[in-house]
Amino acid sequence: MNIVICKLTPDLANDYVSFFDETPHDNNIDEHKCYCVCWCNDDCQGKDFSSREKRRDIALSYVKGGNIQGYLAYCDGKVVGWCNANTKSDCFKCVSWRRQMGFVPMEESLPDTKVKSVFCFVISPEMKRKGIATRLLERVCYDASQDGFDYVEAYPSKEFTSDVDFTGPINMYKKAGFVVFHQSEQQFLMRKQLK
Repeated sequence: MNIVICKLTPDLANDYVSFFDETPHDNNIDEHKCYCVCWCNDDCQGKDFSSREKRRDIALSYVKGGNIQGYLAYCDGKVVGWCNANTKSDCFKCVSWRRQMGFVPMEESLPDTKVKSVFCFVISPEMKRKGIATRLLERVCYDASQDGFDYVEAYPSKEFTSDVDFTGPINMYKKAGFVVFHQSEQQFLMRKQLK
């Protein structure tokens, strides 16, 4: 199995949206395809995310503009996985941050601390349990270290359900050197120190 991890760049925009077009997630309901537009570094005000087609169009423009950041996993030239990873401080205005991240302490947003946030994984059904998410996470951590980040953070659910949980399992983060830094009733904030 030849797996290649590529940082998302504007020239990969069509690969990105095609992966979401073709890959079932969220109980395989087509209308739930998110294109990961709610985890980005853009202000959600005035955006219409009401349909799959609108989210797809926004995703194309976001990838081309650098608003959605992360990594694609390719197997033999076909996209089989996605990891959304962005600079934490750039995402405070995104719609999903506003809705779900109230439990995350914000003191790390000091100017001298750089945090890379890992928000979600989508893996093709036939490629699950083959280490794709782990490979994506390893690349996020490696690049974050090379780019001068102090930490990588992730926000997994306390009770992982592989069919619908996009945050990744706690054990994957533990094996990668993450520790629990903070928690809410439903989620952990896990962190890996890079420096």
